[in-house]
Amino acid sequence: MFVTFLRENKIAAGILTVLRLYLGYNWMTAGFHKLTGGFDASGFLKGAVANPVTGPDGSAVYGWYVNFLESFALPNVDLFNVIVPLGEFLVGLGLILGCMTTAAMFFGLVMNFSFFMAGTVSHNPTDIFLGAIILFAGYNAGCYGLDRWVVPFMNKNILKKERKALN
Repeated sequence: MFVTFLRENKIAAGILTVLRLYLGYNWMTAGFHKLTGGFDASGFLKGAVANPVTGPDGSAVYGWYVNFLESFALPNVDLFNVIVPLGEFLVGLGLILGCMTTAAMFFGLVMNFSFFMAGTVSHNPTDIFLGAIILFAGYNAGCYGLDRWVVPFMNKNILKKERKALN
């Protein structure tokens, strides 16, 4: 019942638009400040490796993630110095414009969970909760935005060709 309300109700679409704009502004400004302020992820990554999230027994809860940070992210920190701020900015832009809303929110949630697993609590739980609502709402979250035109265009032109190619 709640999912139907989120996905089909126009009042829900208005509420989702407010949530989408709020999260979009936060993502876009965070990305913009990193893009223009000389962002360097190496300190954050080293801190996440040195002080991983630990459980009650003192062992790393996300050992696999710490291993990923240590063996892939740190050696490729120059790549992360570009994709993190650019990703944050683009997630914010997508949410503000209501364009590719579910894709933008999906990647925003991926980043939220990445920051969370690295040990940063901050506002991530709130962003994850609001982001999940937007993601579950699907098209309705962006119907008061560019998705009103982008999604039907994609369904008609791009996805139709993909389905035809698969048959």
